[in-house]
Amino acid sequence: MVFEQECGVGVVVTPEQIEEAVEAAINRHRPQLLVERYRFNMGLLMGEARAALKWADGKMIKHEVDMQVLHLLGPKTETDLEKKPKVAKARPEETDRRTAKDVVENGETVVQTLSLMEQLRGEALKFHKPGENYKTPGYVTTPHTMDLLKQHLEITGGQVRTRFPPEPNGILHIGHAKAINFNFGYAKANNGICFLRFDDTNPEKEEAKFFTAICDMVAWLGYIPYKVTYASNYFDQLYAWAEELIRRGQAYVCHQRGEELKGHNPLPSPWRDRPTEESLLLFEAMRKGKFAEGEATLRMKLVMEDGKMDPVAYRVKYTPHHRTGDTWCIYPTYDYTHCLCDSIEHITHSLCTKEFQARRSSYFWLCNALDVYCPVQWEYGRLNLHYAVVSKRKILQLVAAGAVRDWDDPRLFTLTALRRRGFPPEAINNFCARVGVTVAQTTMEPHLLEACVRDVLNDTAPRAMAVLEPLQVVITNFPAAKSLDIQVPNFPADETKGFHQIPFGPIVFIERTDFKEEPEPGYKRLAWGQPVGLRHTGYIIELQHVVKGPSGCVESLEVTCRRADAGEKPKAFIHWVSQPLTCEIRLYERLFQHKNPEDPAEVPGGFLSDLNPASLQVVEAALVDCSVALAKPFDKFQFERLGYFSVDPDSRQGQLVFNRTVTLKEDPGKV
Repeated sequence: MVFEQECGVGVVVTPEQIEEAVEAAINRHRPQLLVERYRFNMGLLMGEARAALKWADGKMIKHEVDMQVLHLLGPKTETDLEKKPKVAKARPEETDRRTAKDVVENGETVVQTLSLMEQLRGEALKFHKPGENYKTPGYVTTPHTMDLLKQHLEITGGQVRTRFPPEPNGILHIGHAKAINFNFGYAKANNGICFLRFDDTNPEKEEAKFFTAICDMVAWLGYIPYKVTYASNYFDQLYAWAEELIRRGQAYVCHQRGEELKGHNPLPSPWRDRPTEESLLLFEAMRKGKFAEGEATLRMKLVMEDGKMDPVAYRVKYTPHHRTGDTWCIYPTYDYTHCLCDSIEHITHSLCTKEFQARRSSYFWLCNALDVYCPVQWEYGRLNLHYAVVSKRKILQLVAAGAVRDWDDPRLFTLTALRRRGFPPEAINNFCARVGVTVAQTTMEPHLLEACVRDVLNDTAPRAMAVLEPLQVVITNFPAAKSLDIQVPNFPADETKGFHQIPFGPIVFIERTDFKEEPEPGYKRLAWGQPVGLRHTGYIIELQHVVKGPSGCVESLEVTCRRADAGEKPKAFIHWVSQPLTCEIRLYERLFQHKNPEDPAEVPGGFLSDLNPASLQVVEAALVDCSVALAKPFDKFQFERLGYFSVDPDSRQGQLVFNRTVTLKEDPGKV
């Protein structure tokens, strides 16, 4: 008996198992397949499927590989038919030096050989070591620099310190995910610490919900701040330093209006050379509320890299602050606050996006003008996505126009929206790692982010079955007096991860598209004379009678069933549900029709004119198997043959709502 088992005697491998094994192998190699296309070694896929199903028919495995690869890649193009060019073998020393240089910007190819931690660790970025700020090109030193760096090292112990400093006036988006990964990741990769600092210097636009949402999103991405701080923590110190700046002749109170300061070449301030004592008295008067908004500002005496002259350090705002109340009626600007808060917290690497490069000179100037520790500002490229709008102002316009529900509408690319749609945080972090730490601005295609999502969900989302357009099927010769209990693997490629049980009764529901009375050539699902298998049951059904309503519409089907091993194998296995739950399913597509909805050349009517009318389809009475009955918001599943879905927070007891996160396979039209 043992000998027969070892030889495979009596082992039945179903087409369904072959389909699942091949699908698992393709998912493991999907990124490489999408890059190499038909030049990929398909024998690898067949070998992995054969290893998983020792006694499967090799010809059936090859056929399934060919079919699934064709579905993924589409027909061969002329490029696919060209001979693969020979590649000279790299010498060992060249291989050792090779790093993650396979990232192609603008979203065409993303083959990353290094993890984010490997990209950020040690010498990989050629950043300065803590305390060696002066070795950075462009760093400005003074006679006090070395003493200040010595004191800095005594305080930090040579530890790497970074910070993520969002403004609490909106919800974080996909571009912020790169900033979070870079700042927290660089600290983590180099055994350092990262602060979460809220730049709360503009009380007019700040709301408590934004503070909470930002903290939630940082934690959701898997990062724990060393400390949560606020620019407002340092208002007293910042004010004292502003007075000192005036005393040193480096700042003055100005009465030019905001409109006079706009444009490329505003007129120089006529108050630039006013006496120090006069500016000190006027600055105190600003604090005491003796000037209306716009009547007076404190300006610093410097010319920035972009030619902007004498940036504003303080302005009058009679808006209560969420943390300090009515204590202050003057608030510091970003140009004044940012570098000084970095100095107070002894940040070693002030990492910010490329647009802040024009502020680097003011960053160094202000710290040196006050003789305080001066960190080093490093810039990196922003991460953008095609078919997306992330501007806070424009998202508010979308909400006001009724195009989206709120900041967390799953069609947006805010982090709260991506979480609601079902994107796992690991997938977003993996996407940031694949993009890499680039200096140039990177605009990626959404399908590359979706590929990262599939990679994670394939291994973490248990399987279930759901039907979007139900068609009732009555099995007239059901083999039992009552429903059977079917054991379904949570992950067919790895049955060690457990099973769930679903009922299988004489009435089942299938997708309406899985039946055709008059099928076109190549149709493989249920039709006259063409039986199909029901996934996981071990049974095949064959059509006997079509029941139609008065209008001629098909209302139900009557079929007979037989065991799958009792005759010829069917061409297809379809999903089904029996004794199901009714649920709502929301199917999402791109919100915009063009790659660059904000580009007037591409969309002359503006981004609001580019909305995709089919970006949301709601299926109000879908059916899902009872294995998901206890699911909670944000739980994720793969609905077999349909895609990956996540439970929406709108769900209530007895009425689940699912969001489609991504389809099972990439839509070739999106690539």
